[in-house]
Amino acid sequence: MQSPIEPTPSVLVTGASGGIGRAISQAFGKIGWYVGVHYYQNKPAADATLDHVLESGGVGDSYHADIREAESVRRMVDSFSRCTSGPLVLVCNAGIGQSELLVRHADEIWDNVIATNLTGTFHCLQACAPVLLARGGGSIIVIGSHTGFHGATGQSAYATSKAGLIGLVRTAALEWGPQNIRVNLVLPGWQKTDL
Repeated sequence: MQSPIEPTPSVLVTGASGGIGRAISQAFGKIGWYVGVHYYQNKPAADATLDHVLESGGVGDSYHADIREAESVRRMVDSFSRCTSGPLVLVCNAGIGQSELLVRHADEIWDNVIATNLTGTFHCLQACAPVLLARGGGSIIVIGSHTGFHGATGQSAYATSKAGLIGLVRTAALEWGPQNIRVNLVLPGWQKTDL
């Protein structure tokens, strides 16, 4: 565990083993932050992200969790918060896609996309809020998609999950803004990633 020696700004990036998550993690590493690199299944990719963070001048460690499970997220956030102090940012980036026309959409695919993209973000927000409140505030950045506003052929579960993030982020911002917790939705647009 590569904990910062003194209070250092810290960020926990979910889905950091993928393209956007890796870029976000590396950017925070470049400015000297402690970076929590979250992954679920792809530890080698998370390790590669952590290597990029360290090479760019940051510090950090990898954190495993299944964001579909509230208790798994709580354990990750507890572990992360014990290794950090100072200002804290949560970046909710983890997500999966699907490509199936609505009329042929399987229930299990729908359930998994919603559980990962929407419910997983809910779990992360809920687990991080007490830590942010205890530290006097902080910032939450949720990675959304234009698909959530406009829909897309063959993307019903994905579009629905991203549309749900709009209401979730607006509600969290209203509830936590007075406690100095900033909550924003960012739409990065099309990026060259595996997704």
